[in-house]
Amino acid sequence: MEILDILLSASFWAAVLRIASPLIFATMGELICERAGVLNLGIEGIMVAGAFAGWMAVYAGLGLWPGLLVALLTGMAFGALHGLLTVPFGLSQHVVGLGITMLATSSAYYAYRLSLPEVTSPPRIEPFQPVHIPGLSDLPFFGEALFSQTALTYLAFATVIAVALILYRTPLGLALRAAGENPSAVEAQGLSVTAIRIGAVMAGSGLMAMGGAFLTMSAFSSFFFEMVNGRGWICIALVVFGAWRPGKALVGALLFAGFDALQIRLQQTPLGADIPYQVFLMVPYALSILALVLMSRRAEVPAALMTPYNRGDR
Repeated sequence: MEILDILLSASFWAAVLRIASPLIFATMGELICERAGVLNLGIEGIMVAGAFAGWMAVYAGLGLWPGLLVALLTGMAFGALHGLLTVPFGLSQHVVGLGITMLATSSAYYAYRLSLPEVTSPPRIEPFQPVHIPGLSDLPFFGEALFSQTALTYLAFATVIAVALILYRTPLGLALRAAGENPSAVEAQGLSVTAIRIGAVMAGSGLMAMGGAFLTMSAFSSFFFEMVNGRGWICIALVVFGAWRPGKALVGALLFAGFDALQIRLQQTPLGADIPYQVFLMVPYALSILALVLMSRRAEVPAALMTPYNRGDR
């Protein structure tokens, strides 16, 4: 009965959308990379770097939207490095991705200590505030559940629509998908596989950084170590869960967010007094792994994913 009461509460669904937002940004970013044939394991570190860069820009005096732009550009910079090392040089995407994660994470931590050497607790910024939508935010149940979010949450859902439209309704999307499926066909059309893949990694990494920036600029209003807390690795799993399709990946992000929001509330019930809290923390990840196993068996991996391509190869 307690679970049913939770599921029927508007605050629960509002929390689901809020928790899902950074996952949506980062998942769409990873999906773009992988659709072009590049596995980006730098996602965890890029999210950390984006979280710090956006927060620090706002703390230094820039506005929220300029701060989000700083986070985007930071992610694109790490994406350019990743793309340069993996696409024209053909280095291992696994090794480079993990190296980017370590580089981006340590760079953010070092910059934090360098910028705020004597701060004992993270300074707070004024984050994005919930947007009041006339006529919708005042609706019973749905107003609180769906229309009491910040602008970044709405931007996250708009990103899914934009990515889907670009991938399946534009020549650019066709070229990007072909780069991950049959790069020789892209070259036969006179296009550069290298440019498409590097551009995809840069764009995808920018979205990953925006996912990190959501945490500091919309969710927590400050930066602290370990705040990304494995979300990047979850996003890689969500891409597989969604079979490399934006709509299905969105469903996966919402499911994980739902599990996470539910376990937080279950800890506050009498059930939480009888069961160690670690069990509740484990539930979203365990259920996500189960869903991933079930869905990935039917997923069609991009044919050229993680396959280096040199001009003239057939």
